[in-house]
Amino acid sequence: MPFFKNLSAYDDRSARLAGIGLMVLSIFMFSFGDAMGKFLVGTYSVGQLLFLRACAALLLLLPIIWRQRQDFVHMERPWLQLIRVTLSTLEVAAFFIATVYLPLADVITYYLAGPIFVTAMSAVFLREKVGWRRWTAILIGFCGVLIALRPSAQTISLPALIALGGSLSFATLMLITRSLRKTPDIVMASSQFIGTFLLGAVLSAFHWVPPSPGSLVIFALAGVISVTALFCVNRSLKLAPASVVVPYQYSMIVWAVIFGFIVFGDVPEIATIVGAAIIIGAGFYIYLRERDLGRVTVDVNPPA
Repeated sequence: MPFFKNLSAYDDRSARLAGIGLMVLSIFMFSFGDAMGKFLVGTYSVGQLLFLRACAALLLLLPIIWRQRQDFVHMERPWLQLIRVTLSTLEVAAFFIATVYLPLADVITYYLAGPIFVTAMSAVFLREKVGWRRWTAILIGFCGVLIALRPSAQTISLPALIALGGSLSFATLMLITRSLRKTPDIVMASSQFIGTFLLGAVLSAFHWVPPSPGSLVIFALAGVISVTALFCVNRSLKLAPASVVVPYQYSMIVWAVIFGFIVFGDVPEIATIVGAAIIIGAGFYIYLRERDLGRVTVDVNPPA
């Protein structure tokens, strides 16, 4: 894409500003795509959404896949790649299943806890050293999740648990992605869409609603937006340091509230707002702490 390549020629300050702009734009596009997905699953099945959305994305990626086909021949650790694709597919499916029943802001809130889960799992499964400051932030972040979840016999719901399960899958996915950094971006991106394509093909076979021409356009647009947003994220990280652009991913909750209110009339409850604020605060502190310790990674893979 010539436009993205031309951005590389900017001076350092301009490159950073362009990187921030692209990250903000990508988060807006991811949020817009999520809102379109929630709109579509009001009429069509989640399987149909996954299938048609992936079809559009893979058609757009096809020229790049063909040009870089050698990158697919010798992939590092194929079994781990398969696990990654499986988790990616499950978290996307869980996300859109949850949006059928929950406001968009609620689902996004659970997914924003991903970085907190990653840090906790890194300490438990990878034996990475996590000091008391980050453990405190992790516990505070979990409190934020509980506040947003509002657990009680009357309020806890299966969709909320599905969203939380999707968030855990998303966190595990990010953890695995850390160890597959040598895998080319096109392999990472296209394999995720191939996963949703296959699951969508299976699920939609059981429940297929003939889409209207207008709906087909929205399905296609959702796929195109997802691919474009991924390109923006990747280019953003090439133009500016991760420590500069990554915090802007938390703007996703703002867009979720805006789209939820405008499109679906959702008004977030106080518990959701408070929980989201606590989660973002804890996640941002963990990020800053990891940056100070020189352990910042550039894994930016917004949900769905």
